[in-house]
Amino acid sequence: MDRFSRALKAVAAIGVAGAFLCAGTANYAYAQGGQAQPQKKVKDQGEYDLYNNVVKETDPAKKLQYLNQWVDKYPETDFQDEQLQFYNQLNQPAKVLEFGQKMLAKDPKNLTALTLITANIQKVPNASPEQLANAQKAAQTLLDNLDSLKPATVTDDAWKQARPGVENLAKGTIMWITTKPAMEALEKKNYPVAEQEFTKLVQQFPENGQFSYQLGSVLISERNPEKFPQAIYQIARAVAMDPTKGGLPAQNRAQVDAYLNKIYTQYHGADDAGLAELKQAALTAPVAPAGFKLKTAAEIAAEKEEEFKTKNPQLALWMGIKKQLTDTGGEAYFDSSLKNAAVPKLKGTLVEAKPACRPKELVVALSDATHGEITLKLDMPLKGKPETGAEIQWEGVPSAFTKDPFNLTMDTEQEKVENVKQEACAAAPPRPAAKKGVAKKKA
Repeated sequence: MDRFSRALKAVAAIGVAGAFLCAGTANYAYAQGGQAQPQKKVKDQGEYDLYNNVVKETDPAKKLQYLNQWVDKYPETDFQDEQLQFYNQLNQPAKVLEFGQKMLAKDPKNLTALTLITANIQKVPNASPEQLANAQKAAQTLLDNLDSLKPATVTDDAWKQARPGVENLAKGTIMWITTKPAMEALEKKNYPVAEQEFTKLVQQFPENGQFSYQLGSVLISERNPEKFPQAIYQIARAVAMDPTKGGLPAQNRAQVDAYLNKIYTQYHGADDAGLAELKQAALTAPVAPAGFKLKTAAEIAAEKEEEFKTKNPQLALWMGIKKQLTDTGGEAYFDSSLKNAAVPKLKGTLVEAKPACRPKELVVALSDATHGEITLKLDMPLKGKPETGAEIQWEGVPSAFTKDPFNLTMDTEQEKVENVKQEACAAAPPRPAAKKGVAKKKA
């Protein structure tokens, strides 16, 4: 029985050490002395035989069979920690959770049960809500009682080495359980549900830039233009957050920033200052405030066009006419809508007079100051030489159009052409006097 007692002590050591290993720490040690622990004892020879079967069996299926028999026949054994560790070694996560929960019902702070339940929940396929809740509770118990859970047989140095691993395991498991609904919805491409779940995560963990980025990506995946401003806000927030304080890792930040610039420009138009302002504003709240709006490039263009029309009504009128004339159906538009129609006053730069003095045709540029676009045909010639490069105004009726080279002919009356500066035409040189012929004498 001494040999058996020593063997059980070794299994007990494996049980607690295994908990540390599951927590991501391979370094552990046991005190050689210290406070004595209650001696564990087998119930009878039958328990001893089952233990031996579990230890010596190399076939995992048979080993599990012996272990289940041991658990069923000896529900009150002193070696439940060891039994739980055997389930863990045999990769039976559901059994670890089930058996570990029974152990916690008797001892809510059993380190082996708390650690192995926390370490095995991610291995359980399709974990039930109850299993998830129990695992989260176990992980939280670890976090809340890290120092008081140190086994008396473990030295302070060994616990100092093991403690960070246990803490990281607990935190990681809690985060995995918390994010599970969002990640599952994302995996299934159920974007509306993913949006709801990631919104909860952003609000619950406002310092986590990865959640903001995931929420922004989900909103874009929904392909609802009304949600694009919120998506851009979230990705801007993820980029703007300090990598050392929960923001995106530095190695990923540049790539995400480039993506942000791309989608921001596509939606809003190039605006470096505006994007910089958005990044700073996004740091103030995890979710965009009510009424948050980001203008589209089309909206901005429409506003600029309206402002242009207000400030330059005549030029805006002409730009509208020219746009339709240069379109594929320009000639049809001229014939059906513009020819012989009354056109409001237009304004342009006189670039050529035909002829230069006392002209009956004036060529005018409107889109710029150099390229003629309209030829004015006057009912009467001007009296002098008009000054080119000056701005004139007129009212006329379109009468002809050529698309290439572009020219719109308008008929107008001389008196309806305003602001024409003229100078007197140079006097025509005198015609040479006719030579007088010599009269011939009559024969």
